[in-house]
Amino acid sequence: MKFFLIKRLSTFAATLFAATLLTFFALEILPGDPALVILGVDAPDSAVAALREQLGLNRPVTERYIDWISHFLRGELGVSYTYSVPVSELLRERLAITIPLALMAMALSVVIAFSLGIYAATHHNRHGDVLVMGVSQLGISIPNFWLALMLILLFAVNLGWFASGGFPGWYAGWWPALKALILPAIALATVQGAILARFTRSATLETMREDYVRTARAKGLNRRQTLWRHVLRNAMISVVTVMGLQFANLLAGTIVVESVFALPGIGRLILQSIANRDVVVVRDIVTLLVAMVVIINLVVDLLYALIDPRLRSSDV
Repeated sequence: MKFFLIKRLSTFAATLFAATLLTFFALEILPGDPALVILGVDAPDSAVAALREQLGLNRPVTERYIDWISHFLRGELGVSYTYSVPVSELLRERLAITIPLALMAMALSVVIAFSLGIYAATHHNRHGDVLVMGVSQLGISIPNFWLALMLILLFAVNLGWFASGGFPGWYAGWWPALKALILPAIALATVQGAILARFTRSATLETMREDYVRTARAKGLNRRQTLWRHVLRNAMISVVTVMGLQFANLLAGTIVVESVFALPGIGRLILQSIANRDVVVVRDIVTLLVAMVVIINLVVDLLYALIDPRLRSSDV
């Protein structure tokens, strides 16, 4: 188990380091000058040069990278070119919306997937299985931005149950805030839940065909006992992998959904920062998202070790 943890942590550090290099230098080669964006294309050269020096843009690239990564590791994320406030404040405000939205969508997709996937597997080749597979295929085919627009049209415009967009803030109370996230969470969870439902069904069916499952049934365990004691525990090993990858997709999907619902989260912030050539905000957000994805994968690996005891005693 000790070697397992050391190997995974080393992979985490190497992946994050490579991501910081790629993010920083990719933004450096993009066209456009932040100083010109701030001052305007008609600004005099002397003013542009003075602002570039003030922002440190005239220093060598490697020096700026080392300075940025050292401050990033200390939690000092710099100041936004556009908003003139610390990036940490922007992230704190926006993550308070994006993280609950992603968690709600993930929880909803897991409930949908496990319910439909296990039901379809236990009713293999019956009408219920065919219906679930048809519904899940439809869910996979629907783009989340189109579903978001349809949810707004139905529940906000026609029925008036929800607001069409915006976020009242957590200071307005937990229910108004959560209510504003329900429709975006449904839009995000539908596609992910459909994918995970099909994968859960396949993993459960594959496990149900194993010899040890037939042995458990032969020893007198009924279908339900076999399902909960043996099938699901082993099927979840592969399902957990997909769940980890899906949470990363949910974080990326919030960029589109937040724009549709006018939610002031990380998604809208990164789009606005790209439009304003605010590279300080863009690279910090991208690096933070990469770190979150890598941490999620690390947690998934640790869950492997909890689910499968063989990993705790192996050197893989």
